[in-house]
Parts: sequence; structure tokens; C-alpha cells
Amino acid sequence: MSLKNNHTSLSEDTGARVAVMDLGTNTFHLLIAEPDAENFFKELQHEYVGVKLGEGGINEGTIKPDAYQRGLDTLISFQGIIEQHKVSKVKAIATSALRSASNGQQFIDEVKQYTGIHIETISGDTEAGYIYQGVRASGCLGTETSLIMDIGGGSVEFILTNNHEIFYKQSFEIGAARLMAKFHQTDPIAPHEVTSLNKYLDKQLDPLYSALTNHSISNLIGSSGAFETFAELIELGKNKTFDLKENKTYYFKEEELLKHTNQIIHANHDERAATKGIIPVRVDMIVVASLLTQYVMQKLEVSNVVMSAYSLKEGVLAELFCI
Repeated sequence: MSLKNNHTSLSEDTGARVAVMDLGTNTFHLLIAEPDAENFFKELQHEYVGVKLGEGGINEGTIKPDAYQRGLDTLISFQGIIEQHKVSKVKAIATSALRSASNGQQFIDEVKQYTGIHIETISGDTEAGYIYQGVRASGCLGTETSLIMDIGGGSVEFILTNNHEIFYKQSFEIGAARLMAKFHQTDPIAPHEVTSLNKYLDKQLDPLYSALTNHSISNLIGSSGAFETFAELIELGKNKTFDLKENKTYYFKEEELLKHTNQIIHANHDERAATKGIIPVRVDMIVVASLLTQYVMQKLEVSNVVMSAYSLKEGVLAELFCI
């Protein structure tokens, strides 16, 4: 397993340097940063590994042995990087997979034993709060009412908000890994599986629809993850490059988003794997993420969709830096 190294630089002043880990169901992220007056934070190093912690066991409530070992090995590697940077504070956040796994606490205890890293398992409500703070820091929230959607591997968070207040937030255990294991049994995904998925979402998301009854939504904001892939695919289709470090936000054209998500839905595994812009950890889960995105757009009649490159880990940074 290789670490994806996006950027590395060591500065002399380490007093305010922090390490944030977002330990998701699919991907483990390590972000080492320090405050920056102009740009919120200065990234010193960002590592991400497609651990697939939920692989094979997400809907059974357990972390399978191979996934367990991948997670442990990754955090041992992360600890070496953290020591290199001499950070002043480390915050490791675990979400849905560890939250719901019967052997999640065992994993947390072993990580502490081997690395000294203390993992904090947060509730879905707390997770949604961090996501809001991260999206807010990206600058894409205005006075109008927006619905933030964060598609994780284990859970999906919805936050109804503007740049001043949160009207509603809730986490649903309908993440891409769970939906894929439950509904994506053939490849390409079959029409009857799509129908079953949509019926399931109708039932599971009923509390969301009730909360939105008296609100008019101006736009849907997709935070990081699959929405980064959608944006990159669209730009690559125009023979343009797409750099997340240069694009904290991205405003989709509805027809382009629907075109590319439809292409993903109708492609098979090999076609998706050969598509430039789809990273390996998303090759299969991007299908249900595309279906979920289209479902929400159609159900709520929202055509304005925005990507925020900031999400949970940036929200944690905002808290640490008192933004």
C-alpha cells in the first residue's frame, strides 16, 4: 500500500503546527498544517490512503482482518510522518465504520498501543458540525439557504444552512460502501437495483424531507469526495486540468453533472478503472454516489450544485485554529 504524498515542506516554527486525521470508512487522511492569516491554513503535508476499512464487513458491523491490518499499518506510517513534523497537537477523528464496528474499540486500543495516537470516535451529529465548519471556511456559503451533502463510505451527512446559522443537520447510515454492498450486485448496476436503491432512500431520508418542508433550497453543496471526482471528470472532458489546491469551490452546470454521472452509472468496473480522474478507491463506490447525487437533485428539485473541497478535516482545523 502506498501513501499518496501531495505536498511536503517543513518550516522552522512548529509551535502552532497540528496534525488532523480523518479516519473514514474508505480513506484515511492525514493533514499537517499551521495557521495562515491570508488562506486560513498552510498545508505542510497531506497523505491519503484508500484503506477501505469497511470492505466486506460494513453492513455486518465489523472490520474484517485484511481491512483491520491495512488501517493499523497506515496509522503506524502516519505516526512516523507526524514525528518528522514535530507537531504541537494531534487530533484523530473516526467516523461511521469505527463508530458502528463491533471490533472498533479493539482497533482504537491497538492503534494507541502501537503508535500513541488517541482516536476520538465522534457521533454523526458532531461529524455534521465539523463538515459545516469546513464548508463554511471554503467560502461557498452565502445568505441564501443551502443544503450540504457529504457522501462518506459509511454515512451521509445533510446540513441545511447559510453562512450564519444551521437550521438542521443529521447523519444517515447510508454511505457509499453500505449502499454498494446492499444494492450494487451486478456491473454495470442493473435498472432493478437502481429502483430498489431509490425506494430505500425514499424511506431512509424521510426525516430529511420533513425538515425541509418549510425551507426553499437555493443550492446543493457537495463536500469533497465524489464531488471532487465529478468536477475533475468534467474539466478533463474539456481537456483542462483540475487542481483542488487551486479550486476550493466548483460550480457545476446541471447538464454537465448529469451527463458525467450518467456515464459513471452505465459504465462497468473496467471502464471506470480506465477513466482518468477516478481514483482507485472510488472506482466502484462512485456509482452509488452518482445515483445518490442524482436522486437528491431530482427529489428536492435542485439544479444548482456546488463542490466544496473543504470538509471534515478542515472543520477540525477551524476549531483548532479558533476560526
